[in-house]
Amino acid sequence: MHDLVSILIPAYNAEAWLPATIQSALSQSWPNTEVIIVDDGSTDRTLGCARLFESRRVKVVTQQNQGAPIARNTAFSLAQGDYIQWLDADDLLHPEKIAVQMKSARALDDPRALLSCAYGTFYYRTSRALFQKTALWQNLAPVDYFLTRFNHNLFFQTCVWLTSRELAEASGAWTEVDSPDDDGEYFCRVVLKSHGVTFVDGACTYYRVGNYAGVNKRRSPRAQTALLQSKMKCIGYLLSLEDSARTRAACIRLLQDTLSYFCPERPDLFAQAQARAAELGGTLEPPALKWKYRPIEWLFGYEAATTTTRILPQLRTKTVRRWDELLFHLSR
Repeated sequence: MHDLVSILIPAYNAEAWLPATIQSALSQSWPNTEVIIVDDGSTDRTLGCARLFESRRVKVVTQQNQGAPIARNTAFSLAQGDYIQWLDADDLLHPEKIAVQMKSARALDDPRALLSCAYGTFYYRTSRALFQKTALWQNLAPVDYFLTRFNHNLFFQTCVWLTSRELAEASGAWTEVDSPDDDGEYFCRVVLKSHGVTFVDGACTYYRVGNYAGVNKRRSPRAQTALLQSKMKCIGYLLSLEDSARTRAACIRLLQDTLSYFCPERPDLFAQAQARAAELGGTLEPPALKWKYRPIEWLFGYEAATTTTRILPQLRTKTVRRWDELLFHLSR
């Protein structure tokens, strides 16, 4: 008998990516999986694409647009699996991903063990995926995970994790509907409830980058406010594990790294972050600009320079992405 693994996919206006994502789920070598796709009120052909795969193994439901966290909660409410695999609608799983992690899960024999793995970033061609090892790519006790993530401004993509149902239920529902860091807050909570993170060599996923369709929404005033609230929650999670000089310093570092998402246009949020930093025994500084942006600051001001730091990388990424898309289609 093999444990059932539920692969849960929230999807919104993802018709361009969803078929490949579903296929990566169905191509898993682990023999016992179910796939649940929740269409979150898409206005394109996402729902129709999903229903092409509907079968005994693939369940498709639709709901009014409420955001990815709510769609994930809907998917989890329908899941029957002993283990949970979260998968965003534009990312891909390596065919051996779940099988390799399940082998580790059985060896550990601990439902509170949280399993992670490597991920590579790509635009269209997974053969060109870039795997950049970070300090998170190792076994970590819960406190060490928080310290590493906060001090080095690192993250794991949603699909790297494999979580037992027991751990998922203990961690609670997805809650950060408006925050760009909804997955960061959720998995900090999962780590908090775990016995530690086990990094599984040999398993990997593919994280599609360069999709800027929702960039304006992610930088909206509502999203900026929600982002800071998410970070405040994560600070609380770490301090509940260990309240010490080193954990407080890591929390201050997290706040400092978050400022670039809302400075200088939100002085109210800067004041809130500064007040929290003061409670932790530190202080924050406005985000420093790299030297190449300083002439823009001298000529047009700090706000114009910070806007440029966001626009130029996007333009560069869009150019590379379009080139990779062309080569992808030519290779097919």
